[in-house]
Amino acid sequence: MGLDNPVHILILLIVLLLVFGAKRLPDIGRSLGDGMRGFKDSLSGTSPTASLTAAAQPQTTQAADTQSTEDGSHLAA
Repeated sequence: MGLDNPVHILILLIVLLLVFGAKRLPDIGRSLGDGMRGFKDSLSGTSPTASLTAAAQPQTTQAADTQSTEDGSHLAA
């Protein structure tokens, strides 16, 4: 009795397919996996999102640090 029987898992998957549809099941699985990963990371005390946000921040270039005047010459900001 429970989900240790493969027939019970198959019945559960069929019910989920009927309720949510084939298009939404991958999104549900992905969000469930992300939630479980976040929960596991919070228990272990690591924060992978901090390193991801630091890597995703754009690099500043010299073009962003200069201002253009009306005659086309560049002045340092």
